[in-house]
Amino acid sequence: MAYIGKTPTVGNFQVCDAISVVNNQAAYTMQVGSVNVSPESANHMLVSLNGVIQKPTDAFTVSGSTITFASNLVTGDVINFIQILGNVLDLGVPSDGTVTPAKLSGVTEGIKEADQWRVTANITSNVDPIAANLERIDDASFSKIGTGVSVSSGVWSFPSTGLWQVSCFLTGLGDTQADNFIIVVYASTNNGSAWDEIYQVATGVNATGGQGNQNTGYLDQLVNVTNISNVKIKFTAISISNGYIMGNSASTFTGFKFIRLGDSQ
Repeated sequence: MAYIGKTPTVGNFQVCDAISVVNNQAAYTMQVGSVNVSPESANHMLVSLNGVIQKPTDAFTVSGSTITFASNLVTGDVINFIQILGNVLDLGVPSDGTVTPAKLSGVTEGIKEADQWRVTANITSNVDPIAANLERIDDASFSKIGTGVSVSSGVWSFPSTGLWQVSCFLTGLGDTQADNFIIVVYASTNNGSAWDEIYQVATGVNATGGQGNQNTGYLDQLVNVTNISNVKIKFTAISISNGYIMGNSASTFTGFKFIRLGDSQ
């Protein structure tokens, strides 16, 4: 960005070259590596004279690359060091790998886990849980983020703790009669010993639509995964009598999505 006046030295801590005192002289040129340097102000400096830290503006002033002490120095005085602090309001850019996750508490880090699966064949009858004909999306345009979830015998496990968004979407295809299609989503906090219904996704078709009448439903809910060994998810299909819940391995009609939004609460 542009500045009016001199561009500030950003987070650049420098120790000036040694300066030899000249008898009855108050003004001295500051250099680093034999090159003149200009601090932002006297308040951006640490100056030690005869082993005593000097007070900015009272004991010394600065103009450009020249430091001027309040009184002439004499033979025997020693300028121990002059350190330029740079712009103390701007710490510059941290080095790679120096900011740990603990220092980012309360800061959104972005999505680190996202996964999506689909049902690959039609579900023609009630089933608890939906355990067969499942695949992670394998379209050329798809990519998961992170490790992804896993499923065994219809029970889904999370790769890490966190606050997860669990989504379910279904497509029902009606026969010649009216029908409803429902997927019930359950969560367990004790590795499947008990299940709690957390939501239902439902859609229906009516008889007047005739064979081939198709509708889609979608819903999601947040699941607080505090322990990956205990918190599990399962999906069940109910209320199927006329028609079926659609599945396909080439295109997604019915499936599930898992996104980690942040840390567990």
